[in-house]
This record gives sequence, structure tokens and C-alpha cells, in this order.
Amino acid sequence: MSTRLSDQAVCIRHWDFSETSQTVSLFLRDHGLVRGLAKGSKQAKGRFSGGIGLLSRGHVQAIVKSGRDLATITEWDLLELYPALSRNLASHYAGLYFADLIQHLFSEADPHPDMFDCLTKSLAALPDSGSVENRLLAFQWTALVEAGFRPVLDHDAQTGETFPDDAKSLGFSAGAGGTVVDDGRGDRWRVRTETIVLLRRVADGSHDEAAHPSDQAVGRANLLLAAYLRAIMDREPATMRAVFGKKLPATTTARRN
Repeated sequence: MSTRLSDQAVCIRHWDFSETSQTVSLFLRDHGLVRGLAKGSKQAKGRFSGGIGLLSRGHVQAIVKSGRDLATITEWDLLELYPALSRNLASHYAGLYFADLIQHLFSEADPHPDMFDCLTKSLAALPDSGSVENRLLAFQWTALVEAGFRPVLDHDAQTGETFPDDAKSLGFSAGAGGTVVDDGRGDRWRVRTETIVLLRRVADGSHDEAAHPSDQAVGRANLLLAAYLRAIMDREPATMRAVFGKKLPATTTARRN
């Protein structure tokens, strides 16, 4: 049995299959991840716009057959490239990190249209120069929510109790899935309360970049979300290290199941 797909897609992986063909991993808006073989895609003339480029957006036609690992990619109509990826090293690494998160957090044929929209919006908003912190924050948050790991921020994730208003720091436990009491145990990271307040604003949609929260504040929030993602995936992609360097918090003694 075969199914024909026609959808928007972003290429998040590609490999040379031969001198003229590619294997690709595509993230489709309404069909999720699809791995496929694009025969003849690298030929100048054909139905593939001269090749399927990494982190390009296009309209894809594909045939998926049950029992086969690879779909047959029959057409790729290029819709958009993202110039900042080749102009700004920080944007380049951020784009590759976005692709890694998609690949590791989501299963094949599991559609996440909101995640797709966030990916294309984030790629388009990456700057030609300067900081990518706000783009990273929006993307990492959406990835966690869409993958089913929205962190608990408004109460203790273990006990359900609320935190005192004057708490200067809180704990964050990957195993518990959110904020906990900052008691110094090795299963949690110490986090400034202002970092959690910023993430609460992101969660309820009230985070306003125009209010100009400092890059330091947004950076701390990004590091926390990245550490949480690392615990969930049980791996640290090379692109995560490229984006955050050695600033990532050490792993804790407890991981989320």
C-alpha cells in the first residue's frame, strides 16, 4: 500500500546517495518527519530545483510505501532559503541546533504543525549579525511543549506546593519536570527566580522582546532549557555545544524517565 504526500517541508538532514541523488530527512508541516530518497535531485534540470539544500523550505511530493524505510521523493519545489545561515556564524549554529532538536525529539510520521511554523518563523528571524538568544528561547520552549515536556514553573513539580514570594532562587529538576525547592541536592540545578519569571512570561505569551530583557537574562533561560532538553534526549548534540559552548550546567544525578 502506498500513500502520496504533498506538503510544505524543511530539510533537516541530507546525504549524498550517488553523484546525482540524495537521501534526506524532511520535516513536513502536516505529516511530520519523513526520510526519503530523491533520485536525480542533484541534476541541474529536473523536478528538484537543483537539489534539496539543508534547512531550505520547499514543497515536496513523495510516495510512502508501507514496509519501506525510505519514501520516494518525486518532486521538490524550492520556496525559501534563509540567508542569515550563511552570513552569521551564530545563526548558522542555531539553525543546525533547531534541526537536531527536531530530529531527536519527534518521531517519523508524527505531525506537529505548530512546531513546523515555529521552525520556519525562527529560521526567517535569525539575524545577519548579532545575538540569536531570543530566537533560541522561543524555539526551545516550543520544542519542549510540542514534545510533551512543558516544564512546571508555577509550583513545586514534586510536592505541588507554591513557592514563597521572596525566594531568591529555586531549583529545577529534570527528573521532576520543573521547578522544585532549592535545597542543594544533586538532582537539581539552582536557578535565579528572575529566570523562572522570564520563562513564565514565555509560557503565557507575555514575553515581549520590545521590553528588552537583557541578553544575560535570556541567556540564562536558554541554558536552563538546553540542559533540560539534554536530560530528556539523554544526549548532548554537537550543535548544542556549538551554540552554548562550555556554559551548559553540569548534568544532574537524576534524569527524566
